[in-house]
Amino acid sequence: MSDHSIITQLSADLGGIETISDPAKAARYARDFAWFSPVLKELLADKAADLVARPADEAELARVLAACYRHRVPVTARGRGTGNYGQCTPMQGGVVLDLARLDQVRWVRGGVARAQAGALLSDIDLAARPLGWELRMLPSTYRMCSAAGFYCGGFGGVGSINYGTIGDPGNVTGVRVLTLEAEPRFLELRDQEARDLYHAYGVNGIITEIEFALAPLYDWQELMLAFPGFMEAMRFAQAVGSSGGIAKKSLTVMDAPLPELCGIGASTSAGKADARIPAGQAAALCIVAASSVEALTGIAAAHGGSVVLAQDHGAVYNTRDSLIERSWNHTTLHTLARDKTVTYLESIYPAGDALTKVEELWRHFGDEVLMHIEYMQLNGQLTCVGIPIVRYTTAARLDEIAAEHRARGVHINNPHTYVLEDGGKLASESRTLAMKRRLDPAGLLNPGKTRSEVEAARGI
Repeated sequence: MSDHSIITQLSADLGGIETISDPAKAARYARDFAWFSPVLKELLADKAADLVARPADEAELARVLAACYRHRVPVTARGRGTGNYGQCTPMQGGVVLDLARLDQVRWVRGGVARAQAGALLSDIDLAARPLGWELRMLPSTYRMCSAAGFYCGGFGGVGSINYGTIGDPGNVTGVRVLTLEAEPRFLELRDQEARDLYHAYGVNGIITEIEFALAPLYDWQELMLAFPGFMEAMRFAQAVGSSGGIAKKSLTVMDAPLPELCGIGASTSAGKADARIPAGQAAALCIVAASSVEALTGIAAAHGGSVVLAQDHGAVYNTRDSLIERSWNHTTLHTLARDKTVTYLESIYPAGDALTKVEELWRHFGDEVLMHIEYMQLNGQLTCVGIPIVRYTTAARLDEIAAEHRARGVHINNPHTYVLEDGGKLASESRTLAMKRRLDPAGLLNPGKTRSEVEAARGI
């Protein structure tokens, strides 16, 4: 925590700007979904903000940053709090900067959308759809997630089967950032410089506006399918994913008993009365173009699968009935709602050998690691990523499970660390930290989240 007298002076300097100092009220602004991890839940339990600042516009935001620089008070940016790694949790107290009030969609034109940092992804998408466009990818939290929050703390989601990660070249074309200096400056960063802020937890710059490349909008349909076994569902998904003639937006596979645990099983389904995956069967959740439904169902039949739910994506978009809310990390969320003893991992399977590796690990771990697979493009190739549900016992066993994945050639993005470099998603550590030195010369942005800071605190 910061010195009380300094926080008092800072609060006085921020007169006219909405702030929250009550510890109980401020606590929720210093938390995200890091409780998905029992490791992070313990590590971050005692971390708190001294003050929450909620600027209404860029002018107020600049005032906040100037005052924090003057008093050398740490600043931790917060979007909508839908991250999973403690991104918005301050390690050294100070100010949590809530950007939710900067929420305007600036414009949509020529296949590009520009929005303020706190704009909801669903609002950007809804602004683009009447013009025949949509966001290229959406996390399962799209109804709650902010534009800059997704870029600084996200990875991919629905649509990644076509467009890869949000940090891939071309997906975000530019950002407007504000430096943390005595006199904060607004800068427009394009292309590679914009990507230097990708998945950096706000340690190296405060994004105020972000520009997304869009995708053509299809007449999407959502289908839920049941399969007699997990590998039948996987072979179906691999065939659909590899088919150049099927226009697709999302492919999810989950092994039994995950359909029951995440609320789409025979005894747990909410919403549509016919949305039932029989007990003991695997599930595939698909979003494909209406013109591709016939081909998809034909491939499903060849692998023993049957459709248990079909619905128009546009009709359920931005509601809890969409299958988006049973995919990606929403699968984890729904499972945790029923079993608080589990946790998860994030894995990336090697393109070209993904199906073999998935089967190896599925057979090796059995019921200890419940398979949940999402298909996506990585480096221009179709592959799959895992967000498996792990029956948690100890942190040491969790490390052993991760090590077994790596030993078999499967990459792990560690969701049980708040240290930026250790999470495994940085494309260029040196560029990320170089941007921090450029935009945050005093090192006040989200301190304690980089490996060098952690090692310095430990005297390494």
